[in-house]
Amino acid sequence: MMPRIQISTPVIGEEEKEAVRDVLDSGMLAQGEKVKEFEFLFADFISVEHAVAVSSGTAALHIALKAHDIGDDNQDEVITTPFTFISTANSILFVGGKPVFADISEKDFDINPEDIVEKITNRTRAIIPVHLYGQPAEMKAIMEIAEDHKLIVIEDACQAHGAEYEGKKAGSFATGCFSFYPTKNMTTGEGGMITTNDAKVAELAGMIRNHGTGKRQKYEHEILGYNLRMTDISAAMGIAQLKRLVEFTKKRQENAHYLSKRLNKLDGIIIPGIKDKCLHVFHQYTIRVVHPSITRDKLAEALMNKGIKTGVYYPIPIHKQPLYRKLGYKDALPVAEEISTEVLSLPVHPALKKEDLDYICDAIEEELRF
Repeated sequence: MMPRIQISTPVIGEEEKEAVRDVLDSGMLAQGEKVKEFEFLFADFISVEHAVAVSSGTAALHIALKAHDIGDDNQDEVITTPFTFISTANSILFVGGKPVFADISEKDFDINPEDIVEKITNRTRAIIPVHLYGQPAEMKAIMEIAEDHKLIVIEDACQAHGAEYEGKKAGSFATGCFSFYPTKNMTTGEGGMITTNDAKVAELAGMIRNHGTGKRQKYEHEILGYNLRMTDISAAMGIAQLKRLVEFTKKRQENAHYLSKRLNKLDGIIIPGIKDKCLHVFHQYTIRVVHPSITRDKLAEALMNKGIKTGVYYPIPIHKQPLYRKLGYKDALPVAEEISTEVLSLPVHPALKKEDLDYICDAIEEELRF
């Protein structure tokens, strides 16, 4: 049975469809003028000098690491969080680096700066904080740590389009990486973006995405690169979606506020914490289920039976994934391990109506009464 309420749904209107049709009619489908326009507009939105459009968020992370010359089988260590989608850590493996996991903070699920410091060695080259669920990590502390230890910072902002920390956009503190997957706060179908104020990083990223080709001469390949370009079809959709991102974000925040107002009254449910200095864009609205008589998984199953699709992001921390076990990871990261058994993401997307939100809250209240 198809759930009545989906955990996420892309909001695609006539403007997006018309923009894509215009590109199809033009016959110029691959990376071209629409990609350039999208890069310019996105850089302006994030308040950075450069943006480089690529084929996915994973590609953005991979290319950003390469553009900073991290890895290349030197076993450069990159500190990141174990509590995120696996592509964050896998991108470090792609370039020949070694992911090193720091535990997370219980209050916001983001990487704990104090544990970052504990994990720094003489082989550490970079930190990749993840702005999980749409709330920025503690960027002031992270940037100070990076400066003190002369480390590169690459922000995984794949879930944080428009999020802010102390009035500054996620993806503008260092090199930022965004995803435009269909479930994200804005979409291009598939796609990603690298943001930076470093002209050299932007130039290298542009070359790496396009078979190592620079600006001097077509078919002159200066470095080893890949085919990780964005198409003009995707960029056209992205331009239209970017125009609506503020509207989408406001609706997500309103939905999140309504859910919190209702759910905060319930024993056994911990609503998302929002830091005063952050603008949370609620890519996910994630509660913790700590009820004495119903587990997270049982609640998710009960809600599904009522036609409400939920999500668990993420049930297995990266250091406990089979791949990383095979690679010899035996970390003890107690906060991430505990949180992974409790988190449950509820629908919060812009297509929800008030009656949908009430139905979700009523269903949770009913299940917790038993």
